[in-house]
Amino acid sequence: MLLAYVGLGVVCARWLALEARPIATLLIYLIAPLTAFRGLTLGGPTLGYLMLTLGTFVAASLVAMLANRLAQRWFAPQEAAVLAFSAGTGNTGYFGLPVAMVLLPAEGVTIYLFCMLGVTLYEFTVGFYLSARGRFSVRQSLVKIARLPLIYAFVAALLASGVGLSVPAGVMDGLAVFPATYTLLGMMVIGMTLGRVTIREVDGRFIAACVALRYGLWPLLAGLAVLGLQATLGIDEQLALALLLVGVVPMAANVVVVAMELNIRPEKGAIAVLITTLMAPLLIPLYLWLLMRIAGLA
Repeated sequence: MLLAYVGLGVVCARWLALEARPIATLLIYLIAPLTAFRGLTLGGPTLGYLMLTLGTFVAASLVAMLANRLAQRWFAPQEAAVLAFSAGTGNTGYFGLPVAMVLLPAEGVTIYLFCMLGVTLYEFTVGFYLSARGRFSVRQSLVKIARLPLIYAFVAALLASGVGLSVPAGVMDGLAVFPATYTLLGMMVIGMTLGRVTIREVDGRFIAACVALRYGLWPLLAGLAVLGLQATLGIDEQLALALLLVGVVPMAANVVVVAMELNIRPEKGAIAVLITTLMAPLLIPLYLWLLMRIAGLA
């Protein structure tokens, strides 16, 4: 269905002449914060779960900052910014969550959700800053981050949980529509961007770098993280599988959403996202089988 949503976006761009920029803004400033608030509230954050969020946030941020340093040597500023953002994130939500719901029991899905929240928090803090620096000054980039409501939604959910404040059932029922909306519009933005791409804008070097980071570096890091945690903390199978899944999902649709909002070459991100998404049905089962065998989970 995700590829069908992309196709729907292409139709909207080519035949209805709809612009992707307003939808990207809507996703960043309204739908993503409400989706994150709902997910964090429903998950019932504990110190252990929040440590998972912190761990994936730190890992994503470190990978992105390293990729940013390297990309600046080989790519133009805006392309390097898109590549750096993509290096720290993956399609843990639109693509990874449905897979997690198939592979993991309810408790394992909750573990995966808190890992996913760390990646989402990276996208709208460190990742957004690195992307903005491809076009704006340090001060302008920091101001843009300060205006992002997802940070405040995250804090509000933690405060509500910390003081034992329960969100009314009617409000939670109303928020239930946002995760599906987030997925639909996020993938449509990719299609709407692709609908305006010409063959001259296909950059093989940029695509190769994106694929290498997403399907080369991240599976390796996830496998090493699981082996290290098994040797030191003795993590259980559910957490190990959740971490492996974070490492093997395709590129995040939010690469295009953020690039569209900041106007930093979204078309290049859209092509790379589409290619890694098309590769996912073949590579994800292969990677999971191989990594689970190495980690002793199969």
